[in-house]
Amino acid sequence: MQRVDTLIYAGWIIPVEPANVIYEHHALAIKDDKIVGIVPSNEAVSHFAPSIIYRLPGHVLIPGLINTHTHAAMNLLRGYADDLPLQVWLEDYIWPVEQACVDTDFVKDGTKLAIAEMVRGGITCFQDMYFYPDVVGEVANQAGVRATLGLLAIDFPTTWANDIQEYIKKGRSVHQQFTDSPLITTAWAPHAPYTVSDNAFKLIRRAQDKLDIRMHMHIHETAQEVNQGIEQQGVRPLTRLHKLGLLDEKLMAVHMTQLNSSEIELLAERGVHILHCPESNMKLASGVCPVVKLSEAGINVALGTDGAASNDDLDLLGEMRTAALLGKVANKDASSLPAMQILEMATINGAKALGIAEATGSLVAGKSADITAIDLSEIETQPLYNPLSHLIYAVGRDKVTDVWVAGKHILKSRVLTTLDIHTIKAKTRIWRDKILSHKNAQALASKSEEKSDA
Repeated sequence: MQRVDTLIYAGWIIPVEPANVIYEHHALAIKDDKIVGIVPSNEAVSHFAPSIIYRLPGHVLIPGLINTHTHAAMNLLRGYADDLPLQVWLEDYIWPVEQACVDTDFVKDGTKLAIAEMVRGGITCFQDMYFYPDVVGEVANQAGVRATLGLLAIDFPTTWANDIQEYIKKGRSVHQQFTDSPLITTAWAPHAPYTVSDNAFKLIRRAQDKLDIRMHMHIHETAQEVNQGIEQQGVRPLTRLHKLGLLDEKLMAVHMTQLNSSEIELLAERGVHILHCPESNMKLASGVCPVVKLSEAGINVALGTDGAASNDDLDLLGEMRTAALLGKVANKDASSLPAMQILEMATINGAKALGIAEATGSLVAGKSADITAIDLSEIETQPLYNPLSHLIYAVGRDKVTDVWVAGKHILKSRVLTTLDIHTIKAKTRIWRDKILSHKNAQALASKSEEKSDA
């Protein structure tokens, strides 16, 4: 009999690997930070001697969800500007308020708010792209969640850095800071082709090769971006990136709503990963990522929420349902993107994109114990014929009761164990007042300008 730290009895376990398998009435054992086995419930007592036992007979256990694209601190801008196209939203609203309000405290408090929301929604790992990634990493470590920190780079001064050399220097420093962290990885994060020059891309690529890490970038998000690229560089942005040697298995391309058949072939050939953010794309009317065609071409597609300023939530369970339904209607085929494929996109595909599939993304012996427990016993999920079906089409994130990351119980019966939700709420209210003051001042200034012009 093997001594283990934790034994979780569950009604169902969906390990993701192997695919299309659902274990009914099984138990999962954890020792230290790893999964050591999954066995039928009636055999668990003869296999394992646990220190702690959890009995969740009405729950399904799944791998912790992986949110492959977000801007965590932007949770403080949730609902700040709505019903606008991307460029107007960015240039007239988001960038000005960021310039006025973003500092290390903004990022720390906004990231805590985001992580609290994500953990309560079953997310155990997220990839970020924002200012002060060192602060994001510190908060993630303290909260006990996995994070891939985007080492931001852009061709104009921001609160984080003044020029491309400083962005790269600071990015290297952040990478070095978290080299020994078991929960934190890094990826270069040039914002987008329309905000990064060829010379900057060449410098970033050299830095990427030296550190041997991945790259995370918004690409082909809107038709305007593509048309602008053609006007300014004479080619579509993806073609430009290919000429610069940036398309390979270490590139994670976010959004990708504007793709033709030859580009899909190129992406498959080069092994590029696609990070699909359906709800943000829908809200900003950016377009629809051709997920079915990408998958049929053998391209790895993972899921992200984007930031709460454009979504307006970090609900990956909701994103799974949206991705499934949008894929069906876009492809005019109800059999497109079945439930298991969607779950894979939110778990193992995300792990593959981030380069951490050996550690997480599925419930397999030897992998980290990153686990989400979801209650299927309530009225909203009755009757229950197929737990996988309910997981994609019926479950809300309020049914997430427990979350473990590397064996640590960070959400216990809906209560966060590593974050103080009351302090987070209080600080969020302070930020709301500060940001609202900026918005009111901006509106007043705009009215004064209009009167002067008149």
